[in-house]
Amino acid sequence: MKPKLIACLLAVYVIWGSTYLAMQICIVDHLPPMLMAGLRYGSAGVTLLGIALWNGATIPPLRDWLRVLPVGVCFFVGGNGFIAIAEQTIASGGAAVVAATMPLWVGVLGRFTGEVVTVREWITLVLGFIGVLILMGGPSLAGESSHVVLLLLAPMAWAVGSLLSRKNREIGGTHRSLVGPAMQMITGGAALGVIGLLRRETWPAHAPTEAYLCLLYLWSFGSLIGFTAYGWLLANARPVTATSYAFVNPIIAVLLGAVFHHEPLGWTTVVANVLIVTAVLLALWRPRSGVAPSD
Repeated sequence: MKPKLIACLLAVYVIWGSTYLAMQICIVDHLPPMLMAGLRYGSAGVTLLGIALWNGATIPPLRDWLRVLPVGVCFFVGGNGFIAIAEQTIASGGAAVVAATMPLWVGVLGRFTGEVVTVREWITLVLGFIGVLILMGGPSLAGESSHVVLLLLAPMAWAVGSLLSRKNREIGGTHRSLVGPAMQMITGGAALGVIGLLRRETWPAHAPTEAYLCLLYLWSFGSLIGFTAYGWLLANARPVTATSYAFVNPIIAVLLGAVFHHEPLGWTTVVANVLIVTAVLLALWRPRSGVAPSD
């Protein structure tokens, strides 16, 4: 595989697996979820666009911003915001399992955008999801009914955003690997900020230093590096490969929980890891005479 492909996969596998813990710390320390996410993504998008402009890019025309707006809303309002709201009454384990259905939705909804999933890729998706289900122990989805609905819609929204993003991958021209993700984060961050204000969220006058350090980590690694890597994967890899992070992230989250919170690891963790690793290998494997990962 190409070194850049490996680097981007490692970024979304490891970094986004660690953001679960960082987000939890921010929410526990009472940072408002929508405003926090809006600040995180909006400022990261502005920073990334600034880097692109410094390297010779131009500000995209209004029509491109209007094309990107639905992508940003699907990613950050639907994909992230809905989960943040749902976790107010639903256990994080249940949220993680539902979030892991996202690659399955990419396979289902991809048919409407011309993305055909092969039999091997369907096996990959099913194996990965079963692995996550075993890893999380089949947790309950008990919670407020509105929160359950939002949680079920979240992976669908992220899947739609991923598919729409592939249709807009030419935006930004030669600088599209920076401009595209920047525009998505700016539009999504703005939408999150508006929703946060409509929900009457307020920023606390005082918050622990740990919360701001975690927010800084989410801004720099989770957004600037992680989402830029994901944008590149959507434009240059098969959808099943790009979205395979959804199966790996729970492994990272569980291992971090064991290290920092002394959460127990059982035999189900081993079984789940075997299934998930097998799924990832199937996602990355290409027949010698098959289509290259960048097609």
